[in-house]
Amino acid sequence: MRDLVIVKVGTGVLTRLSDGRIDGGALVKLVTALAEQVNEGQKLILVSSGAVGSGVSALGLDQYPSELSEKQAAAAVGQARLMHTYENLFSQFGLSVAQILLAGDNLHKEQVRTRVRRTIDCLLDKKTVVPIINQNDSVAVEELSKGDNDMLSVRVAQLMEADRLVMLTSADGLCDGVGGDLIPEVTDLATARAKVGEVSGKFSIGGMRSKLDAVELALATGVQVVIGNGRHPERLAEIVKGEGVCTRFLVD
Repeated sequence: MRDLVIVKVGTGVLTRLSDGRIDGGALVKLVTALAEQVNEGQKLILVSSGAVGSGVSALGLDQYPSELSEKQAAAAVGQARLMHTYENLFSQFGLSVAQILLAGDNLHKEQVRTRVRRTIDCLLDKKTVVPIINQNDSVAVEELSKGDNDMLSVRVAQLMEADRLVMLTSADGLCDGVGGDLIPEVTDLATARAKVGEVSGKFSIGGMRSKLDAVELALATGVQVVIGNGRHPERLAEIVKGEGVCTRFLVD
């Protein structure tokens, strides 16, 4: 493993609960925390959801789309808007962004895996570029129907041999039932699954069960996983250090 952190941020963090549109204030706080890490020398890759939410207003929709074709249309418009927002915000910290769109089966092909890894490594070596990865939602459907980029973030972590995957959601971490106390450490995934309800965010896709599926895959290949609250990205610095308010998965 290498000193590289993958930060996955979900739709529930980036969008407003009221209408599913992008939450500008949440983005500002998130980018501030991420930029602080990069400018302190931490190698970091962002796996970002939010393309569909970013395209809702552009298409004149009054609610989050339910039809697949409409979701993909929103993603096609929203991806450009989302990246433009990231570019403007990161530039305030002297950083550039690079967009990498991946379709569902890209990382199953060895030739493609090699090219993607070389590209991302080149970007990370520049030290002032933040690679931002998302599924190519306008042509692929897997993450629009399940997972909300959870599995994609794991595949990226495995490809890049990252030391840690930090999954930022709209909760402090894994809780003991709906509304229960935060579980700071998990040593048994089966027990953890029993404590998780079916509830997910109004506009998010995966929910905590999806994250546990992703956690299991990540742990199997030696990637450390943490789930934290993306609405409090100021906690990221402590989480990266192995501290802070979050749930850590300590499964052998």
